[in-house]
Amino acid sequence: MTNNEYPVVLTTDSRDASEVVDSNVDVVNAMYQELLASDEIAPNALRSYYVDFYLTQALGGGFAQYVFTAPEREALDTYIREGLEGMGATAHLDLFNRTIAAFDALTETEADEYLDGDTDDEDEPSEAVLALEELDNEFESLLETEDITALNAAWLLGQEGLEVLGEEDLNAHIAVRVSRVPNMAERQAEAEEEARENAPEFEVIIRELCDVAGYSLEKITMGDPNYMHDGVKVLAWHFATDHGDFIMVEEEEEAFMINPANGEIVAAVEFEEADTEFEEVDA
Repeated sequence: MTNNEYPVVLTTDSRDASEVVDSNVDVVNAMYQELLASDEIAPNALRSYYVDFYLTQALGGGFAQYVFTAPEREALDTYIREGLEGMGATAHLDLFNRTIAAFDALTETEADEYLDGDTDDEDEPSEAVLALEELDNEFESLLETEDITALNAAWLLGQEGLEVLGEEDLNAHIAVRVSRVPNMAERQAEAEEEARENAPEFEVIIRELCDVAGYSLEKITMGDPNYMHDGVKVLAWHFATDHGDFIMVEEEEEAFMINPANGEIVAAVEFEEADTEFEEVDA
């Protein structure tokens, strides 16, 4: 089966745009979780998925947050360009291209200044950084006249061969796809080994915090380099669990799992020596 033969799959035929787009995101996440590769998922499902990823990051912290959280920006840029074009978001496509060009033209110092968000220091931000901030402002204004989510949803619902499946049927559909991958057992073994060896420190910490809290980690959603913790700007990681959404922040000797709704510390761990070992502490 060639990649063009894979259908877009949704779990809802709702006319609510957010539900439709979220449905595609959930389906693609489920496929990735079962180790299906990008070329084993409908291309337009991936284009929709990454357009929504871009929208989420841009609304959360501007283009800087998109750059900060995009694992392989070159590949994602392509999906987003093709997705915006396919769904008819021509103004957003133009803005996306202009923003990429402006960011890629920054010097290393300017890029650090923009990504760190240090534009409220005593020194005046460079013109290049100010220009990017203006493009961020243009993005939010543009949403009022060109709604990406509405265009994305309409595009998904209009896909040729679209399949709308219930949860059980979706699981069966993915299982069939997985069964047709000849090297899936090898792929699964490699993924397990790689996950153990290459898990970033923040993920290890988040998993430890979830164990302390007695919650199950569902996904790490994004990093926020501008989170204010005890009056100081720090890097925070947002993640979802079976008990809701939380934030992880680190101090020199401890890490905390924080409820963003009320600032409550749900769990904490202390770091031990240089090895990645933790000691549970009372929250």
